Amino acid sequence: MVVEVVEWWCSVSSGGGGGVVMIVVVEWRWWWSGGDDGGGVVEVLIMSRRRIPCLDSYLDKVNISLWPRFKMVFDMHLSSLRNANVKALWEDDVHPHYVMRRYAEFTASLIHLNVEFGHGQIELNLERLRMAANDLLVKLAKMFPKPKLQTVFLINNYDMTIAVLKEAGPEGGKIQLHFEELLKNNTAIFVEELLLEHFSDLIKFVKTRASEDTTSSSERAITVSEVEPLVKDFGSRWKAAIELMHNDVITSFSNFLCGMDILRAALTQLLLYYTRLSDCIKRIVGGSSLNKDLVSISSIMYEIRKYSRTF
Repeated sequence: MVVEVVEWWCSVSSGGGGGVVMIVVVEWRWWWSGGDDGGGVVEVLIMSRRRIPCLDSYLDKVNISLWPRFKMVFDMHLSSLRNANVKALWEDDVHPHYVMRRYAEFTASLIHLNVEFGHGQIELNLERLRMAANDLLVKLAKMFPKPKLQTVFLINNYDMTIAVLKEAGPEGGKIQLHFEELLKNNTAIFVEELLLEHFSDLIKFVKTRASEDTTSSSERAITVSEVEPLVKDFGSRWKAAIELMHNDVITSFSNFLCGMDILRAALTQLLLYYTRLSDCIKRIVGGSSLNKDLVSISSIMYEIRKYSRTF
């Protein structure tokens, strides 16, 4: 009988006493029986299909020998991520970090190998590894001086991780869904930060004043003089601001498709803010005097379609 071997390549990056050990599976051709883990007698099933039940005892012994070693190596992953020297690993670059790419490739390979067997201990260990990798990623993000750069760094790494998991097949499961949710949340944060850079006064007004009763006779009633500067400011530079947003996005994100989605989300959110401002003006006494300065919704929609086609 030919015994197929587990082959591992180890790469260690260290600096200042904090190393990150990532192990890439090159070939893994052994089967675990589950034992007390409840994973199922996989090798017995395989041998049963091949009509070789006499090997059950032998494969049980192989599993007993290999599982503790695998568990030890996996714990090394967790320990290296949890104890990593963040300052030594940090690079002033918002593109995907090499540690996160190694994590993604390692996780994808294990998910792919485990999909048929559904071994509970593998799934549990992958969840522990995911938490450790994400904690390290957040620590690396906090090294950037600006919140916007922190968000861009997280988005690039989450997007890369999802892409690697998808390449391995449709078996990403809960881990892939978790990273997709993180990507969605951070995209929303970035969109708001990007819009605030260019339209902070408009956004502040919409969030704090646009929903108020414009017919109120109180001193807080919205007047034409209050909204006129917002309307004229937007009308004078909205196209230039969108061009700046476009340039910012395409230079910040590694994946152009991801960048396209983010830019489209930002322009759509801008349209919503401006629509609320326009609706507010319609309710203001004398607001019709500003109609000549208002940008039509169709013009903004045209720009959204134009930049969506750019990618």
